[in-house]
Amino acid sequence: MSFQILGLDAKPFAPLFELDDADLRAIGARRVHADEADAYPCRVSLTRVAVGEELLLLNHAHQTTATSPYRAAGPIFVSRTAKTGLYRGELPPMMRDRLLSLRAYDAAAFIVDADVAEGGDVLQVIERFFADPQVAHIDAHFARRGCFAARIERA
Repeated sequence: MSFQILGLDAKPFAPLFELDDADLRAIGARRVHADEADAYPCRVSLTRVAVGEELLLLNHAHQTTATSPYRAAGPIFVSRTAKTGLYRGELPPMMRDRLLSLRAYDAAAFIVDADVAEGGDVLQVIERFFADPQVAHIDAHFARRGCFAARIERA
């Protein structure tokens, strides 16, 4: 199965870390510090950050095709020190032990299939979705909280 998961680009988020807390609140964002291991999944590095690390919690548009009824945005964590993670043929650490909602979209960003899976079953769902030639990409969400996790693309 040939797929890849690329973390978000850190560059657009970098200037936000220079804002003070009042300015962050004005744009609907919050500065947080990880106070628990395995609780803060960074959408840039695709890992859970260490206790004490600084992050921003903010809204991010991840499904942006203007003509799709499935346009979507939601909350994500971004670490100040994160470098973009890239995973080929494997799940990133933050997705390996979480219940995921997987949504397959065509090239027009119209949903064509969806499922929920956890652990090794996620790889089977990805394979099944990409066996359909009309599937252009898969968006993974953390099923319990509904937050966008990452985009899965054909490699």
